[in-house]
Amino acid sequence: MKLGVFTVLLGHMSIDETLAYLKSLGVQEVEIGCGGYPGTAHADARKFLKNPELIDKFMEAVNRHGIGVAALSVHGNPVHPQKDIANDYHEQFEAAVLLAEKIGVKTIVTFSGCPGDSENAKYPNWVVATWPDDFQKIKEWQWNEVLIPYWKKAAAFANEHGVKQIALEMHPGFSVYNPKTLLRLRNAVGDTIGANFDPSHLFWQGIDPVLAIRELKGAIYHFHAKDTKIDKYNCGINGVLDTTTFDKMAERPWIFRTVGYGHGEEVWRDIFSELRKAGYDGIISIEHEDGLMTTKEGLEKAIDILKKLMIFDSEQINMYWA
Repeated sequence: MKLGVFTVLLGHMSIDETLAYLKSLGVQEVEIGCGGYPGTAHADARKFLKNPELIDKFMEAVNRHGIGVAALSVHGNPVHPQKDIANDYHEQFEAAVLLAEKIGVKTIVTFSGCPGDSENAKYPNWVVATWPDDFQKIKEWQWNEVLIPYWKKAAAFANEHGVKQIALEMHPGFSVYNPKTLLRLRNAVGDTIGANFDPSHLFWQGIDPVLAIRELKGAIYHFHAKDTKIDKYNCGINGVLDTTTFDKMAERPWIFRTVGYGHGEEVWRDIFSELRKAGYDGIISIEHEDGLMTTKEGLEKAIDILKKLMIFDSEQINMYWA
């Protein structure tokens, strides 16, 4: 496995400053946001494609610091019911694929997106209720008429340009939010679709990340290192679906934390061990969204604990005792 960072947390720094800082901390690879929700602080795929000299400048910085680019991220909602919004996210996705082709990156990280409830919808409709029956009708329309057709075309486009892995972050609010929905889309579209495995979004849903890794063996294409802390008092009163905003952290049922501040080392040791058993040997990309720590402190604490807990050596194990 490779120690990595999702560099959007350092968007206030230039790409050269960012890579120099991360190199000094022992980071081996990076995940670069190039559009969509992650923004374009370090790479703007559409702008880069129009100005190839920007690609050269970006790659000069990457090569100078000796840090690999593991993935390009362009999280968005390309199946948004408002066509202008959907088209913008789609264009950014395709630009990310074309940029990945030019710089030799094989993985794009994004969201599945979430459609509305009909052709006339204005906003996404995330269906998580089984009853009344209206919700089941909405869900099947979303999947069969919008989601699966879109991702079949998107996967084909990615494959044409050398991108073999679309890592969908399983994120509540979007149609793919747990292993079951990830595998449903993968089975319908093909193995270009895989998971960006972010335990933080699974923890608060009550999903055991170790079991989820086991279920997704062979379909994990990327990994976000981010933790979640459940507030037993707030959660005990209003449950995990409470929508108190992130600026009211003391009132929320759960909050994002840096690695080790939501769950202890034993939990994270089990996660990395299960990743090894599942054959994952890619980037462990730190995503800092801890509202109780500064970026610098949260990132450096995460790096320290991951250096201790990750399994780095990918060489064949000689089980001399067996």
